[in-house]
Amino acid sequence: MTMTAPSVYSKFETELRIRPDDIDMNNHVHNSHYLDYVLAARYDQMTRCYKMSMDEFVARGFAWVVKSCHIEYKRALVLSDTIIVRTWVDRMEKTGVVVRFEIVKKESGKLASDGVFEYTMISSSSGRPAEIPEDVIQKYSV
Repeated sequence: MTMTAPSVYSKFETELRIRPDDIDMNNHVHNSHYLDYVLAARYDQMTRCYKMSMDEFVARGFAWVVKSCHIEYKRALVLSDTIIVRTWVDRMEKTGVVVRFEIVKKESGKLASDGVFEYTMISSSSGRPAEIPEDVIQKYSV
């Protein structure tokens, strides 16, 4: 029996600064903002790294929606932090993509959180899952 090695996808990084309005009553970043950081990084990386912006998806009648998300918090982020959000495609599916991520404190290199998002491509006209076009698969297979 012949086994095929799994695809290996590139990891991309986006640098972000913690903003004052990200801070909660405990003087660290509210847990919900970690998800915002990943979404902001993916939006940046779609254009810069995959060469296909969200606007291009919309123009073609598609959108990405979050199907599920799992995040593990390792260290608190505070106002003085600059972070590196590293994301990569873990696997492509017929109508979706699984994206893993890490959020790292830039100054120390220490992991603040990691996790996984499952995105589904939908047709904007129907709101239903849509098969990922071959050219999109190629762009995401870097």
